[in-house]
Amino acid sequence: MQREAAEKRPRARIETLADLIFGLSLSVGSVAAIASSPTTPAEIGSHILAFMFTFLLLITAWLIYTGFMSVLPVETRTIVFLNVALLLLVTLIPYLLNSVEFISPSVPAADASAIKDVASLLFALDFTGILVIMAVFAHVLSLEEKKLVAPELARLFRNGRNRMVVLAALTAVSIAPLFGQVLILGVPARLFLWYVPLISYWVGRAVSPESRTYKISRAE
Repeated sequence: MQREAAEKRPRARIETLADLIFGLSLSVGSVAAIASSPTTPAEIGSHILAFMFTFLLLITAWLIYTGFMSVLPVETRTIVFLNVALLLLVTLIPYLLNSVEFISPSVPAADASAIKDVASLLFALDFTGILVIMAVFAHVLSLEEKKLVAPELARLFRNGRNRMVVLAALTAVSIAPLFGQVLILGVPARLFLWYVPLISYWVGRAVSPESRTYKISRAE
């Protein structure tokens, strides 16, 4: 009954706004890729990979967010504040990633390197913030005494909360300057740490869908 009631809950206006912001963020990333003309064949592949990462990150965040919001009441002051903070962080994603990847050739090499370092650091903070907020949402839903979801779903949300806390800690570690200086295959180690949350979500969704969709399939 709790689940049915949650599914029938009218969409809050902030959820509609969130869909718009996620969509616009995806569009901004696409426009930035189009506006930045590659100067070498290698840059074409680099720009495509950068856009794919932005796309996957935003889509993954949106899927998790909509799953939470479908059952999470957004009327409370704290939840509204966290929603606003999350959407602000989401809007910064394409800007920060574009600052890492799409820098004008006219910018001096030293300045370009400094811009990339700062943008990379800020993105790590941004990504960490998103995961922390998602963990808070999952925590609220996992509290059985609030009875927001059925007990078996509360367990899934607790697991999701714990997983996101670990992933947030991992992205927070990537803030350390060392991970921006150490290169793996010519790429800062920091970037490889950013891939882990995406891999965790999509592999988990393929292997155990209910652990990522937070929906339990029932045999008819």
